[in-house]
Amino acid sequence: MEMQRMTVLLLPGQGAQRERMAAALLGRDGAFTEAVEEFLAALPTGAELREAWLRPAPNPALDDALLTQPLLFAVGYGLGRVVSGWGGAERPLLLGHSVGELAAATLAGVMDAAEVAALMADRAEVLADAPAGGMLGVSASPDELRPYCDGTVVVGAVNGPRQTVLAGPERELAEAGERIAADGFTVRPLRSGYGFHSPSMASAAQRQAHALAGARLRPPTGSLVSSRTARPVTAAEAVRPDFWADQLQCPVLYWPALRALLDTYGEQPGLVLLDASPDRSLSAPARRHPAVRGGQSVVVPLLAQPEGEDFGAARAAHGAAVAPRAYAAAAASAPSTWAISAAGVFSPSSSSSEMVTG
Repeated sequence: MEMQRMTVLLLPGQGAQRERMAAALLGRDGAFTEAVEEFLAALPTGAELREAWLRPAPNPALDDALLTQPLLFAVGYGLGRVVSGWGGAERPLLLGHSVGELAAATLAGVMDAAEVAALMADRAEVLADAPAGGMLGVSASPDELRPYCDGTVVVGAVNGPRQTVLAGPERELAEAGERIAADGFTVRPLRSGYGFHSPSMASAAQRQAHALAGARLRPPTGSLVSSRTARPVTAAEAVRPDFWADQLQCPVLYWPALRALLDTYGEQPGLVLLDASPDRSLSAPARRHPAVRGGQSVVVPLLAQPEGEDFGAARAAHGAAVAPRAYAAAAASAPSTWAISAAGVFSPSSSSSEMVTG
């Protein structure tokens, strides 16, 4: 008998924000509205966030990470609650990019929305003291960018085979970007005023760990994959405040995490990849994977339009899938297959499951 596919919910992070993303669902979809309102009510700046979110394009305010970080969480958390309420398969396997991982952790029961709201309020204060920085999307592999990384400017995210983000302080990143462009690579600044996922965020990460120390962190009750380690989150990791706080300074291994899922389960039983990003960027690299090209796995945009509309196709695909229990049991102890060098460049590693950032 043919095995049913497993559902994976992909949740977006910094850089994927778009004007009015999923806004059409507010007040129309009960699960989405309840989740978003719960978070906005707990957030001290909830009213201002709502106003900025619903403002039509162009909206330069979305370049401000102090706004976009809680907004991306709210939308991701709301969409996750929608999918969780569909029935059929049990809760999907969760993979979040950057701040999307906090939404995934909340959906998996590690923390609750009020605790994340408190964390986001603290993050606003922390980032106010952080150095100016930025992030550059480069059409190149991490290895090709090795000559441009010096430990200050580092690989901040691996989003695809040739979709890499560099991060670091403003001046140093600008100089590196000029060199990279002069050498013929396509470079695109991302909407961020900070060098997220780089050593410039070390002090901010330490302060966030202190803020999380009072939260009641719990082991995940669902299948949760980390884009920090590219493997499932363990119970021991989930209850450590620094594991979540260090996201600010640690690189995002999104593509290694997604590729591992596709390599392992993409053909048998196959995956349903629900892309919750408004620009469909989370599933873009997966579309070139043999399991998707061969039809064993499928990609389904959760937001057929950026503002949100009928979930018919996504709901049908999810309803035909099964719960990812086999994945959670088989992969819980699987080591990461990537490591980071002192200069901030990733490379495959068969012997280390830790990321060295020194």
